Amino acid sequence: MKVIATNKRVHFEYFVLSTFTAGISLQGCEVKSVRTGHVSIADSFVSVKGGEAFVINMYIKNYEQANNFVPDERRARKLLLHKSEILEIGTALHQKGLTVVPTKVFLDRSFVKVEIAICRGKKLYDKRETIKRRDVERDIRREMKGLK
Repeated sequence: MKVIATNKRVHFEYFVLSTFTAGISLQGCEVKSVRTGHVSIADSFVSVKGGEAFVINMYIKNYEQANNFVPDERRARKLLLHKSEILEIGTALHQKGLTVVPTKVFLDRSFVKVEIAICRGKKLYDKRETIKRRDVERDIRREMKGLK
């Protein structure tokens, strides 16, 4: 498993409740562009329409060596999930305060996969707590490194 892109803000902005691994339907030379690492999931989210799940606003740069067919860089891409997983995501999206965001894009053998998470947004005081905990852990690691 080779991780291509991660969304580092997810664990700071949200409480992650559950995660799913989904395949993604790509067109043309988008796979080659993903393999070279030209993908961003920073502002993307998941939506369910008509019994199908889509990742919206995921950026995949156009492949330079592509000739004729060049798809839109931020088009909606279909996620390949089981029906029960799509229903669970759909019910989570209808609940107040829950959202579904991609956390990472990776290669599993030769397939491009996306890990998505059902999340609940953090309040400002929760974010302060996360920053405080991270600073304390960093200071402890620094002190332990100095003792060796």
